Amino acid sequence: MTPEDAPLPLIALDAVVKTYDTGEVPFTALREVNLHVHTGEFVGLIGKSGSGKTTLVNMITGIDRPTSGAVVVDGTPIHELSENELALWRGRTIGVVFQFFQLLPTLTTIENVMLPMDFANVIPSGERFDRAMHLLEQVEMADQAHKLPSALSGGQQQRVAIARALANDPPVIAADEPTGNLDSKTAEAVFTLFEELVERHKTIIMVTHDNDLAGRVRRALHVSDGEIVEERIHRARVGA
Repeated sequence: MTPEDAPLPLIALDAVVKTYDTGEVPFTALREVNLHVHTGEFVGLIGKSGSGKTTLVNMITGIDRPTSGAVVVDGTPIHELSENELALWRGRTIGVVFQFFQLLPTLTTIENVMLPMDFANVIPSGERFDRAMHLLEQVEMADQAHKLPSALSGGQQQRVAIARALANDPPVIAADEPTGNLDSKTAEAVFTLFEELVERHKTIIMVTHDNDLAGRVRRALHVSDGEIVEERIHRARVGA
């Protein structure tokens, strides 16, 4: 395959710089970062607190904007979008999973999963309930569909959050420390769920402090002082 025939990356960051105005001395969180991620990759971002991992994910999700450089996701230069355009794009293209779940406390489990569908208006209204139930079945939470988040354990809430991230069938899942607030058994279950999603050709970018989990992703990027300083490619496990 020639370079001209190679598939375009699903995610492309080109010379991305992010500098925050802290009032006195500007703080540069990302320094000329270049990154290409292709469809179906499972990428782990590892590094110490303050290294730039979360800022890097925020560039990909459009939660934050680069000071300079380009961010192209699924063919869209998101650094050029207005706030309204960005919100609509994010609802259709990126599923975000947070460390502390971020479920709306006054909505039931199934209402939380349906919410992105109502916002993005990608799924026909008559299909949303059935799709939400199907997603809850996939994460083994269908029997909790009509409970409020306060009635669920942390692991259960994270499963619901993953179902919500899949609501509009986005090509990319971005997860910022998704197992950081879970016990080891539950963290393993969540990670296994991510592996199953990758097998179904989802692309996952995961920030983690867990070196064991980082050692199991297909591609691990070590971030330090705002730069990707090391990349490790892991072979697929036998039987995986």
